Amino acid sequence: MTSFSQIWSDFVSLISVKEVTMLSAIFKLCFSLLLGSIVGLERKRKGQSAGIRTFALISMGATLAMLISIYVPQVYLGLKNGDPGRIAAQVVSGIGFLGAGAIIQMKGSVKGLTTAAGIWMVAAIGLAVGVGLYTLSIVATALILFILVPLERFEHRIGMGSESRIIRIKVGCVVEDIDCYRKIFKQHKVHLNNVFVEYDYAEDITRINFVVLMKENTDNVSLFSDLRKLFPTQSISLANQVNL
Repeated sequence: MTSFSQIWSDFVSLISVKEVTMLSAIFKLCFSLLLGSIVGLERKRKGQSAGIRTFALISMGATLAMLISIYVPQVYLGLKNGDPGRIAAQVVSGIGFLGAGAIIQMKGSVKGLTTAAGIWMVAAIGLAVGVGLYTLSIVATALILFILVPLERFEHRIGMGSESRIIRIKVGCVVEDIDCYRKIFKQHKVHLNNVFVEYDYAEDITRINFVVLMKENTDNVSLFSDLRKLFPTQSISLANQVNL
């Protein structure tokens, strides 16, 4: 009677062969699907458009490209005469188009860079699975999850990551001294980069656009409340770009 250890040993031997076989190819595609889906699940959890299906397809596609790269010289040219890396090399450059599609430019603020980097990394994992580097692929997937989950929480906890924002204030009087605004920003640890002021003397209105650098964990409600108390404020808004 064949023991489980013997069956497992035979299975590992079949999927670890250097040449492309039907069993090893099917296993590699399924394995890359699993790893890609894990990363895609995390991205979908964050509300990204690229989710489980996208990452799974990218990983599988890279694996398939790698398998074809190995299979062509194996069957038609001989392993010593062909170049198994020629087709797979195009994956690295070609995946950039998908990565660019994940990046969204919204009024001066760029979103989706992390997802684009994840797409590129998952494609590399798919290539690694295609050549049989299973352990390396698992470690790489685990490291991706470490970067996307615990490391992100650590960034938020210590308050890292500042973003350029525009605070627009409409005041029902003519404001000629903005030092009081500077003090409020300093209290909330918001760095003031620039100021644009528009006076409407006929309506007795001042429109002020503050270009600031603020952290992600800034309490905007408290900040706006303090800013509103300085003058008879009609409106306050937060934006990513000033329309001058």
